[in-house]
Amino acid sequence: MGQFGRSARGILCLASAVLLAGCAAQSAGSDPGYRPLPQGQSCQSIRAELNRMDARGVPSKIEASQSGRKLSASDKADVDRYNNLLGYYLGGRCHV
Repeated sequence: MGQFGRSARGILCLASAVLLAGCAAQSAGSDPGYRPLPQGQSCQSIRAELNRMDARGVPSKIEASQSGRKLSASDKADVDRYNNLLGYYLGGRCHV
């Protein structure tokens, strides 16, 4: 898969997360508001780490996890880290 495919997959994962976050906020009845980023992190540093994880194929591990396939401990750690970073990125309103 070329760079375009990885970028498209990363954008698709990000778009899915944004949609899910929007649905969750809608069902809660209100916007959860801005969440501060962790100490020492910035929108740029989080985006850079997400990009590195995209290049390593973590979005495909997320898809595998969501489809019910078993993951190794290191793959599960990658998925958890990616989701955590994405939560910071979206909660910090870095995508706006």
